[in-house]
Amino acid sequence: MAENYSAENIQVLKGLEAVRTRPGMYIGTTGIEGLHHLVYEVVDNSVDEAMQGFCTEITVVLEGNDVVRVEDNGRGIPVDIHPEEKVSALELVMTRLHAGGKFDKKSYKVSGGLHGVGVSVVNALSEWCEAYIYRDGKIHYQRYKTGIAEGTTKETGETSRHGTTIRWKADTSIMESGTYNFDTLSNRLRELAFLNRGLKIIIRDERLSVPKVHEFSFEGGVKSFVEYLNAGKTTLYSTPVYIEGEREDPVQGSIGIECAIQHNDGFNEIMYSFVNDINTREGGTHLVGFKGALTRTLNDFLKKSKFVKKFDEGFSGDDVREGLTAVLSVKVPEPQFEGQTKGKLGNSEVRGIVEQFVSEQLELYFDSHPEVINSILEKSILAAKARLAARAARDATRRKNAMDSAGLPGKLADCSDKDPANCELFIVEGDSAGGSAKMGRNRKFQAILSLWGKMLNVEKQRIEKVITNDKLQPIIASIGAGAGSEFNAAKTRYHKIIIMADADVDGSHIRTLLLTFFYRYMNELIERGYIYLAMPPLYKISFDKKTFYAYDDFEKDKILNESGRDPEKVSVTRYKGLGEMNPDQLWETTMDPSRRNITQIHMDDVVEAERIFSTLMGENVAPRREFIEENALLVSNLDV
Repeated sequence: MAENYSAENIQVLKGLEAVRTRPGMYIGTTGIEGLHHLVYEVVDNSVDEAMQGFCTEITVVLEGNDVVRVEDNGRGIPVDIHPEEKVSALELVMTRLHAGGKFDKKSYKVSGGLHGVGVSVVNALSEWCEAYIYRDGKIHYQRYKTGIAEGTTKETGETSRHGTTIRWKADTSIMESGTYNFDTLSNRLRELAFLNRGLKIIIRDERLSVPKVHEFSFEGGVKSFVEYLNAGKTTLYSTPVYIEGEREDPVQGSIGIECAIQHNDGFNEIMYSFVNDINTREGGTHLVGFKGALTRTLNDFLKKSKFVKKFDEGFSGDDVREGLTAVLSVKVPEPQFEGQTKGKLGNSEVRGIVEQFVSEQLELYFDSHPEVINSILEKSILAAKARLAARAARDATRRKNAMDSAGLPGKLADCSDKDPANCELFIVEGDSAGGSAKMGRNRKFQAILSLWGKMLNVEKQRIEKVITNDKLQPIIASIGAGAGSEFNAAKTRYHKIIIMADADVDGSHIRTLLLTFFYRYMNELIERGYIYLAMPPLYKISFDKKTFYAYDDFEKDKILNESGRDPEKVSVTRYKGLGEMNPDQLWETTMDPSRRNITQIHMDDVVEAERIFSTLMGENVAPRREFIEENALLVSNLDV
């Protein structure tokens, strides 16, 4: 590690002018995601200090008036004069693109902020920004306005602290909003704490009369991450399998590998992979290596186990990953990412390194823990047999559909437009509401699929039960993209899939069951923003031959107050279900694109989405009861 971190370590690749005019090139969007990305860029610099062993604590503070402050106890950005640029290193880092210590591997062995644009982009997109540096017993300060330094770096006092504090206010003439979401930031900071064992990360919301504080620190690292993900599930073995180490590569040098795995009795795979703390949502060579190692190792153990007499066909990757929760984190000095979002690792050499290391370590662990490998083999055999059964079920379904020239379910009233981008599918609860929807719809672009009977809870079922279920099979066939491992979002027949259920407890249950199905077996529909909830009105209010609709009690009271009429002269109808509306009413309140309210389903925090679906829809009662008790008071307008 380099103790002599000074201005000479800061290399410059010039140019900042385009950031304010084309911010999307640097932070993706000027919307709320881009706003939060500004915080992540600053935090990532502090995390990079932690990865080098110089920082143990990071604090993010949401002040009033949309001001954010990020503090760390790292080395502090250098403040001495750069030998070539003749300004302080701090000013270079804050005001120049591609200026930083990340290009100098003596200062940062590995880094998530690879391009050196982070803090300068934050500065450029801020109305104003301040930097406080604590180094060598001195406090140094510089202020910036719209990315331009207001004066030089100044020494303002003495201190025993060390580290960096960046404080800024986003420029809302560029950003669409300056208001940060505490939970969104908190979720990302929790993830970073898992990935950096022992690092303490604090987020404090001072916008509230009583500040809200979350503190994260996990000594178990990714092992703690797996335990967190499996909370509330029934695991096959009590402690996650944890492996950690480094491997040398002639090109990369030392590559750090850390992973943890633990199977549960469920049927879903939960797997997260990271490179230098960057969430590689699209996977990459490191994940391919990990999966290959797991499949090969378990097949090797199957061949020499007592279970080979029961099943000798060998496992597929899906077999060994059924019910698996895994987190893989690698540290690569020179990662090559595919795409601007850093979503997929492309380094070919990393695959072999990870695969060999994981295979070796898993073999050592399983040899000394026979009870663990035996439980995994039994689980994988059941999964393999279920896979063969599912294949047979799919073949039977395809043969059945082949006999139907259209291949679409009889309950589907399709639309005439065949361009998925224009088409909407309403999944409607009940034949009565379905009939009204069919008569009230616009047949050109709106399709209707009526549901009936009790919906299957897919959280408790394997894929072969799902694809043959008489309630779910029409949904799968109507959407046309398959389900589970065979799902192909490109074949989706509708780019708006709208769940339309009654505004009561039964309707809420149906919505939850359908969302669980989409989350588990057609997850990319949610990722692409194709899933919506219809928002039917609760009340019809009539007076003076005029009709108004209210979507909650607050809106109802507002309409009544503004009417200025005696309540006896106003007709208020409380809808008990969609089936009570005639086709015209359903169209104008719930289906007409120019007037309806629909809610798009987002999945901002995949980790929490996983935990909530497992808690609410899983077998274990105690975690579900605890969740309901904690959140019951947050629910409003519950119709019981």
